[in-house]
Amino acid sequence: MTLDPNLVALAAERNIGALATMKRDGRPQLSAVNFTLDLATAVARISVRDDRAKTHNLRRDPRASIFVTSPDGWTYAVLEGTVELSAVALAPEDDTVQELVKVFRAIRGEDHPDWDEYRAAMVADRRLVARLRVEHAYGLARPPYAVPQHVALQYASSV
Repeated sequence: MTLDPNLVALAAERNIGALATMKRDGRPQLSAVNFTLDLATAVARISVRDDRAKTHNLRRDPRASIFVTSPDGWTYAVLEGTVELSAVALAPEDDTVQELVKVFRAIRGEDHPDWDEYRAAMVADRRLVARLRVEHAYGLARPPYAVPQHVALQYASSV
């Protein structure tokens, strides 16, 4: 898999996008989501609730896309791939909650002020992690989202 490094750089710099899944009738279902993109694995991770339409859609058809834009909206990237869903969070210390903590830290760049409260909320919300393995990317990447040297080196060493 070869992904355009400029598009990957744009997506890696953002953490809010639109997740597109497929409804039963074939039309797209769109949701605004926070996500984190791991450049080394080309996997975007999203915290989702078990009872939401996007989760039901992904169980039926794991194909999905994330659309992200630059702040001005004129530069954009679409990351397409297949989603794997984690187990639903059932206990504050289970593997899913541990991964949700990592997703939170990656998106926010900081710790939560009360991890016990956060962990309990993940279980109460029946949250899980949607992992989108990026298989294709397209869009329009232009400066300032030309690949910074550190991103290019990290991306090149992972493919």
